[in-house]
Parts: sequence; structure tokens; C-alpha cells
Amino acid sequence: MMNKQLPLIGRFLTIGVIGLAFLAPWLISAYELTLLGRFLALSILAIGLVLLWGEAGVLSLGQGVFFGLGGYALAMNLKLAALGPGEIPDFMSWSGRDALPWWWEPFGNSFFAVMGVILVPGIFAALFSWLVFRRRVGGVYFALITQALALCFATLLVSQQQSTGGFNGLTDFQTFFGLDLGSPGTIRGLYWATLLLLIASFAGVHWLLSSRFGKLLRATRDGENRVRFLGYDPAPYKVVAFTLSAVLAGVAGALFTLHAGVISPALVGVVPSIEMVIWVAIGGRKSLWGAIAGTLLVNFAKDQISSALPSLWLYALGLVFVLVVTLLPEGLAGLGSGWTSRLSRRRPITPVASNPVARVES
Repeated sequence: MMNKQLPLIGRFLTIGVIGLAFLAPWLISAYELTLLGRFLALSILAIGLVLLWGEAGVLSLGQGVFFGLGGYALAMNLKLAALGPGEIPDFMSWSGRDALPWWWEPFGNSFFAVMGVILVPGIFAALFSWLVFRRRVGGVYFALITQALALCFATLLVSQQQSTGGFNGLTDFQTFFGLDLGSPGTIRGLYWATLLLLIASFAGVHWLLSSRFGKLLRATRDGENRVRFLGYDPAPYKVVAFTLSAVLAGVAGALFTLHAGVISPALVGVVPSIEMVIWVAIGGRKSLWGAIAGTLLVNFAKDQISSALPSLWLYALGLVFVLVVTLLPEGLAGLGSGWTSRLSRRRPITPVASNPVARVES
């Protein structure tokens, strides 16, 4: 009986959490709603890390690159939408430019920019991962390569002040598809759109991991040489996982840019990329729900602690990460699954029926 009740309780909890999330615009303040929207956008990236790191066993320390590619692709359109014919962004004028770079011009089209949020990170990730995985590079070496990639990307953005906005990045966005980004209605609509995309990402990755592809992905993680011996090439499965995680990171970057109103090198470098891994490690790298919970908990804690004691946040994050790795290797999701398994092993005590013959004889 207990085993049947647990899944039912889980479904009710899921429905309740989603219902509260949809009602959030009427339950919390405008500032808290903006924060929640940002962190839900980051949760989409965390779902991609579960697919890549938790299920494929590939640790990437460069997810900030794809987060930034998606964010900058949309931010370029937002900057151009506020300009008149023949005008260029203000930071380009300050840097001495008198014409728009050729590679900025296609992003003046909103549809092209939205497609670029998906295609730019996806194509770059597919080409990069194919070149790396076909040479059987993995483990620590792959993590270091992606970390170096994040460092190069952030350095490139800072050095190209006249084209990318440099260290300050791109900001001061006014409209998106003609909608005023500062109006309460647009803020609520953007929040709901982010929530729906998070639900769609969760459902899509969950379905993918339940399919034959997911089984082969886990088999590659647990024994790549065995998979190769059985006649499968692990490289394409890793490439697909890496590409999908990059696409989800790009979508997260674009949504975060809309919520925060800024995208800059400080959000896409080595430190942010490592923090992204820490969110998933704390929540549980093999759990989609755990990754979302870890992302929300860590980022809300960061907002509170860094506001009160800015110098304390990195120490607190490092301490929590060490404690989780040593005491909870499966993250918060592992703690929850352990509690659920202990509960499911319980059996209700069946009362022993009294002996009717004894009652008659008495």
C-alpha cells in the first residue's frame, strides 16, 4: 500500500509546485518575481547539465560560453531595435566606430535573432564536440579544455570593446517584439514564458533519458569501452548530449538577458561556468528535479548573502560544495530518494485475527 501511495504523493506535490509557480505573480513582489524568472531561466541550463554530466558522464566547465552566445544573440537584436535608421549602438560611437559591423546586421531581424539563440550555440557545440570526442578526449582533459574555452570567450568579449561592449557588455534594452520590457504585463508574460519553457525542457529531457538513447548514454557513462566492444560508437551520443545541453544553455542565456536586462563577460567566464556545475552538484547531478532545486536554492542564497555580506558568499558556496561532495555525493536529490526508499520499505502491521474457537471455548 505504501509503495502505491508514494508515486501518488509525488504527483500531487508536482502539480502543487507547478500551480504555485504559475500563481507567483500574485503571491510575491515584482522584485522577487524578476529574481525568480532569472533563476528559472538558469534552471533550464541546469537541466542540460544533468543530461551532459549526470547521464553522459561528461563534465563541462564551459557552459558559460553557450549561455553567453544565446544571451548576446538576443541582446544584439534588443540593442538594434531601439535604434533609428543608420544609427549604431552608443558604445560603438564612444569607441570610434562609424558603421555597424557586418555580423551585427542579420540580428536586426527579430526572427533571425531568436533562431540564432538556438542555432549559434548548437552549431558551435556540435562542431567543437565532434572534433574532441572523435579523438576520444574525455574526463579531466575535456573539463580543462572547456574551461579554457570559457576563459578565451570572456577575454575575447572584453578585448573587442568596439563590437561587443567590452567589460560592460550589452544593456539598456527597451522593447522585444514591440513589447515594452518594463511594463508589468510584459514582466508577467516573460515569467510565464520562462516557466513554460522550463517545463517543456524538463519533459523533453525526461522523455529522451527514458528512451533507448538515454540507456545508451548511461551505458557510455558507466563503461565506454564495453559499449564500443558491443558495436556502438559512443562519440555521436556524446555529441548529441553536448549539443542539446548547449542549446538549453543558449535559451537560458537569452531568457536571463530579458529578465536581467544585461549580458556581459562577467556572466559567461570561468567562475560563472564553475558555479553552474556547483548548482547541479548540490541539487543532484542525476536528478532533473534536484538540478532545478539546487539552482533556485543556491541563487536565492547568493542574492541574500551577497547583499548582506558580499565578501562572504564565495566562502559559503565553497563550504557548501565541499560538504555536499563529502557527505551527499548524490546531492539533495540523493537525500530525498534515500528518505523515500526507507519509507517505501516500511510495511503496515497487519493485526492478527483472534481465534474464534478460543472465544467459543472461553
